[in-house]
Amino acid sequence: MNHEMNQMLTRLNTTYPVNSLRLLLAGLAAKTCATLASIRSGRAARHSHAGRLAASGSALILLFAASAAQAAEPVSKSRFGGVAIGGHDSVAYHELQREPQALAAEGNKRFTVEYKGAKWHFASEESAERFRADPERFTPAYNGFCANALSLGEGLIRTDGTHWEIFDDNLYLFFAARGRERWTDGNWEAYKADADKAWSVLSKK
Repeated sequence: MNHEMNQMLTRLNTTYPVNSLRLLLAGLAAKTCATLASIRSGRAARHSHAGRLAASGSALILLFAASAAQAAEPVSKSRFGGVAIGGHDSVAYHELQREPQALAAEGNKRFTVEYKGAKWHFASEESAERFRADPERFTPAYNGFCANALSLGEGLIRTDGTHWEIFDDNLYLFFAARGRERWTDGNWEAYKADADKAWSVLSKK
């Protein structure tokens, strides 16, 4: 059940805007609860059917709560427009040359996916489809906030997607080149552990 709910949540979050998704789930939950109340007031012969509806209603409520929590998770996005990571294509980073490092690929607003309350731009429809199919795979670590700042206890510092690096097949973004260099020249795994601890707290505020 949990696996199916996670898959449904991912599909819904990448298909509908956040506000529309909340309204959709709230409507479904309300309708299910109303139907359940009607059946409970009816004949005892319908108890088994009511039980199934109760389970469905609980699943919808849990799905709604999970969606709201995911949408509330902070993302490095513009103040106006809500565009994530400076409008860069988060999928393309994984295909870019690393030595010497290529420039980040700019996305196009024609290829936009809404996810976690932000607008993610992509350079092509193919790139956008890859993101829709597996958004967690292509969302940068810490939802695009500066990994170095988190590791130093400096809080959530937004990035524009310019300074980047791939560690262990995951994308990390940095506010400035010196932050990236600290990670590439030092013990990035230790820095990641510090950043993970900070993110586990700050992402829930």
